[in-house]
Amino acid sequence: MTADAAAALARRAAVRPRRFGALFVFEHRLTTARRTWTSNVVPALGLPVLYLFAMGLGLGSLIGGGAGAADLGGVSYLVFVAPALLTAAAFQTASEEFIFPIRLGFKWNPTFFGMNAAPLSPGQIIDGNVIYTSVRITANSLVYFLIMWAFGAVQSGWGILSVLAALLTALSFGGPLIAYITSLDKDASQETLVLRFIVMPLTLFSGTYFPLSLMPVYLQWIGWVSPLWHGTQLARDATYGLGEPAWLIAVHLAYLVATFVVGWQIARRLARKKLNK
Repeated sequence: MTADAAAALARRAAVRPRRFGALFVFEHRLTTARRTWTSNVVPALGLPVLYLFAMGLGLGSLIGGGAGAADLGGVSYLVFVAPALLTAAAFQTASEEFIFPIRLGFKWNPTFFGMNAAPLSPGQIIDGNVIYTSVRITANSLVYFLIMWAFGAVQSGWGILSVLAALLTALSFGGPLIAYITSLDKDASQETLVLRFIVMPLTLFSGTYFPLSLMPVYLQWIGWVSPLWHGTQLARDATYGLGEPAWLIAVHLAYLVATFVVGWQIARRLARKKLNK
């Protein structure tokens, strides 16, 4: 084969990766995940049952009716907390998928540099990871929703939309997170700091286990800026009709979409700068 023929063959072979590069990255992540599928499937099935039993039925039996039920909008604690557990699970998954695999690809086992040396662009590498995480979160959330339904925690025909709310929650947090992880050059336990001082406080103070209005006013701002609170409110609107006005639902949606898009675009630019230098 002549050099010109080899070059032409290489160019033809690069057409599909250049056009559908994000899907090739998604396939790579999916193939890698198959080796540890049990560690993903078992928690996706078992944790919803455990959390709904412990929080919804166990703790809910202590709260009971009366003033507690009034604070919850007149619904049982199981109905109140179930959609929050759904979005919190998606939030936690996003914190894992947008930290460690991204850090691995850029630093610890820099496969992203190898991908970029092929016809894949930095933006496609980021997009492929976002697609994989979105598919995983959607699948997990569907399982969670079905278990919620089996527990009687879904009281609206629109309840399936809580899966979309969970996905938007995960992406809203994941966009800025993947941008931050992409920007890192040195190892200084930043991943642990994010999990301890951002993920955990947002999980506790975003109206997940109790209404945000019960918190002191000087702490309520944590919920207002938290994607988890906005997503949880949307999930509650879907599963039992929280009764929020249309303008507030629009604010929740706009906030979640905007934070994801901004973080995602910044991550793509940072990846291009890092991989092409």
